[in-house]
Amino acid sequence: MVPLSVIVPCFNEEKMIGDCLASVRFASEILVVDSFSTDRTVEIARRHTERILQHEFWSHGAQNNWAIPQARHDWVLVVDADERVTPELAQEIQNLLRNPRHDGYWLRRRNFFLGKEMRHGAGARDYVLRLFRRDKGRYQEKPVHSRVELSGLAGRCRAALLHYSYPSLDDYMRKGPRFVRGGAWMALERGAGSGPGWMLAHALGQFFKGYMLRAGFLDGAEGLVFAALESHRGFLKYARLWELQRKPLSSAEPKGPRGDSEQVSD
Repeated sequence: MVPLSVIVPCFNEEKMIGDCLASVRFASEILVVDSFSTDRTVEIARRHTERILQHEFWSHGAQNNWAIPQARHDWVLVVDADERVTPELAQEIQNLLRNPRHDGYWLRRRNFFLGKEMRHGAGARDYVLRLFRRDKGRYQEKPVHSRVELSGLAGRCRAALLHYSYPSLDDYMRKGPRFVRGGAWMALERGAGSGPGWMLAHALGQFFKGYMLRAGFLDGAEGLVFAALESHRGFLKYARLWELQRKPLSSAEPKGPRGDSEQVSD
């Protein structure tokens, strides 16, 4: 098998990091890139790997782009602390790397909310490009939702990557401000409009799309709560955009890259 480096960016993930690293033991190298955690993240990570680097966080894209050249092997797999590689996916990756036909591979991600898998709605049909040749892939340096841009052809894995992004409502609320701020800045940069009509239309459209068109109602109470929260986040994003457009840049811009002052997983 071609040697594989797994890169795990993290910050204050003591509840998640152990299970994440245990799921990638099949790799030739596990590289943890920590943003100076203040909890037991590094202590727990040392039980699984000796390669732990610390680097100041600016954005997910920038952090991952710094980490990729630090990997020892040509093939890298990027896994967030709130994700788990299933045994089936681990085996599939090992098989693929015996004779890789592409420069990167999309992974199907199964998303969980409050402990329940979201099989419908906004949480379903989620694919991420995380397995790639390190000289062929580079992350977009965006405030939020940065993705890998691949210089080459990409295939697709059949097995799944598990994503436990929101184990509790507190986790959702903690991550919310970053996505609101980052999303508003991206909307501002592309010249999007805002105002009361935009706020309401985006919030209602978000709810209708996730809960009705994508059948989020089939996910039960969790599906309703998730759709409502995503709708509220959409409203706040356009409210934040409206605020940014009303204020001078110097007074509107908070600490961090385009308002991204806290590291949470994408």
